[in-house]
This record gives sequence, structure tokens and C-alpha cells, in this order.
Amino acid sequence: MLALVRLRRLEALRKTLTISISKNNLVRTITTSPKKNETSVPTTNTCEPPKKFWVSYGFDYSDENIDKHGMHSLFFLVVSVVFCGGFVFMAYQPDAGLRNWAQREAYLELRRREELGLPPIDPNLIDPALVKLPSDEELGDTDIII
Repeated sequence: MLALVRLRRLEALRKTLTISISKNNLVRTITTSPKKNETSVPTTNTCEPPKKFWVSYGFDYSDENIDKHGMHSLFFLVVSVVFCGGFVFMAYQPDAGLRNWAQREAYLELRRREELGLPPIDPNLIDPALVKLPSDEELGDTDIII
């Protein structure tokens, strides 16, 4: 007997929860009444479907499929070939400014000068007789910053 009373309380609790949940979440039930939802559908197509409004991309003004194909082909080529191929070409091209060559040549020259016992940079790289410096009278009060 006690089990029936508890079952009854549990069932009442379940109903109140269902009602409160359906009010808060706006749960709608689906009815399958044939009287309210019956509609007649015509079996033959009496009119043509409306033609879609089409704006050309500029590749063909008379055929929509050719126009779309041209647009997609062009953008595929631009994005994949030009951008991706251009970046790959720039990444793998040889030393364009010969910067790596100049650095390797400088290291070889430094090694050669060290083996011969010469200083890394010769102080008389340019012959001092060829350099024309202004005299002290021409400089006057000009500050010389070295």
C-alpha cells in the first residue's frame, strides 16, 4: 500500500516537472490530425518556376554556367598558381643578391690573411699618396669627429 502511495507521489512530481519544463522551454507538441493539415497538391505543373535573377561576373553575359566556370577557373589559377607557386618560387630561388656568396668570399679572404700573418683589414688599403685631405688652414675651426 505504501508503495502505491509513493508511486502516486512520484507520478505527480513527474507531471509537475513536465509542465514546468514545457512552460519554460516552450516545448510544442506535434499533432497528427488529418482534418486540420490536409492540403491538396496539384499534380501537373501549371506554371514555370520563376527564373532566378543572375548578375554576371563579367566573363560571359549570355550563359550563367560559362560565366561561373570562368570566374572559378580564374580565381583558382590566381590563388593556387600565382600566390602558392610564387611563394614556392621565392622560397627556393637561388641567392639573388649574391649575399651568401659575398659572405663566403669574406670568410675565405679572412682565413687566407690569417694564414699569411697579415691583419684582417690592411690600414693602407688605399695608397695614402692618392688621398687628398684638406689642410689645417682650409679646415679652420671645423670640429673633426672620428
